[in-house]
Amino acid sequence: MNPDVAFPVWSGERAQRAAVVLDCCLAPAERPPALHEAMRYAVLGGGKRVRALMAYAAGELAGADPEVVDAAAAAVELIHAYSLVHDDLPCMDDDVLRRGRPTCHVAFGEAMALLAGDALQSLAFEVLAGGRLHDAPAQLALLAQAAGARGMAGGQALDLESTGTTLALSDLERMHQLKTGALIRAAIRLGAACGRPMSVDENAALDRCAAAMGLAFQVVDDILDVEGDARNLGKSAGKDAAQRKSTYVSLLGVSAARERVEQLRTQARAELARFGISARRLGEIADWLTTRSS
Repeated sequence: MNPDVAFPVWSGERAQRAAVVLDCCLAPAERPPALHEAMRYAVLGGGKRVRALMAYAAGELAGADPEVVDAAAAAVELIHAYSLVHDDLPCMDDDVLRRGRPTCHVAFGEAMALLAGDALQSLAFEVLAGGRLHDAPAQLALLAQAAGARGMAGGQALDLESTGTTLALSDLERMHQLKTGALIRAAIRLGAACGRPMSVDENAALDRCAAAMGLAFQVVDDILDVEGDARNLGKSAGKDAAQRKSTYVSLLGVSAARERVEQLRTQARAELARFGISARRLGEIADWLTTRSS
């Protein structure tokens, strides 16, 4: 870790590193050409690489070499990409724009997009299994839980069930702890697992930090859906209101939602304080996520 490197430089270097690793993971192989092209389209077409950055930052906190973190960073990005492909399908959120270009099913058809998502999920576990994690079975189980019914898939199910209804704030937070927060928690825990062993208390602090960061990310998303535009966001804006979804803005209003973001940023920072300078990058990510405009 070089503490003299500014965050924009560090994050740009790590995002590029993740892109190179993902490109290697998706190199030509014995896959049907159309499926291979759809997989690459879904993964390599831009994005902020937030979850990969979290894995690298947590790896630095634990003293891990970036080369050891590569597999974890790629795995969480592959899971994230698969989830976006499936979330955009007509049977889910029915969106036509992602990362500033047509969604995967618009570009390749629904059936091929579905298969691309399936294949990306499988590839994530293949990549992670080939990495150098401490206690690999436990880390594979962590990623599986984050992607499954007790994580992203469960959160998406709750989202579908609640569309058109008004949720209590506690139910909304629970939904997003699964849909968004579970993979963010996994990214941080997997990155940390690439370095020195963590104590029970340290792992608990990282979990609380990840929970706050994941929820803050979602609250900002809800604000941007109201205040942003498709050009800056790279995806459709205003869809939450059009679909009558409960959001932090619809329940709290924009001003109170912004206050909630700042509370969550403060919580994340407080959990990281125990780690000192080694947690610098995770703290900077927390600041960046809560002030982003896209």
